[in-house]
Amino acid sequence: MKPLEQDDNWIAVDEYLTDRLVEDDPALAASLKDSAKAGLPPINVSPNQGKFLMLLAQAIGARRILEIGTLGGYSAIWLARALPADGRLLSLEADPAYAELARANLARAGLAEKVEVRVGRAQDTLPELIAEGAAPFDLIFIDADKPSTPDYYQWSVELARRGSLIVVDNVVREGRVIDAKSDSPHIQGLRRFFDLAAADSRVSGTAIQTVGAKGHDGLAILRVTAD
Repeated sequence: MKPLEQDDNWIAVDEYLTDRLVEDDPALAASLKDSAKAGLPPINVSPNQGKFLMLLAQAIGARRILEIGTLGGYSAIWLARALPADGRLLSLEADPAYAELARANLARAGLAEKVEVRVGRAQDTLPELIAEGAAPFDLIFIDADKPSTPDYYQWSVELARRGSLIVVDNVVREGRVIDAKSDSPHIQGLRRFFDLAAADSRVSGTAIQTVGAKGHDGLAILRVTAD
């Protein structure tokens, strides 16, 4: 870990950038407040990261978005706001209480008609999407339990099309992702994901480290290049 004063500087820079580039938004602020009140873990993306996801979805003209891991709906609000009038977001959440809160937060943001929050283990609901013919999605955001990331990634490629983007959050874990001997299922899950992505001829990707209010972490971005 970096010294505490460096961590404080990361937070200060995040606040500076947010103050200048991320608009105040009562619905987003309320979603964080209600999530904290309900006891949800504070693991949502930061405001800067949320707006990055929105801009990314807008840049590729996404009309259908899949999110794996809803939590309180904070990132879902950002993603849904990138969609055109007829666009749709499907968000998968294992915890019924989290899903209920997310639906309330999305409704307050005026997005209830654009977003479906589906309850169930993603390992179960992702195959269901294949069976339903729900594919393809233009952008898929994976932000759920890290040990299952390899499975989520493999299903996501199946649910994508050529040109779709797959974004995977929290892939650096304070640099611990490089520890091949780690006994953490989170680290080993992410390492298996990177091994799969590196060997997958259907995608082209990269990953970047990030520092800020969420500490030292990072995200991977992969573009599907073949059907």
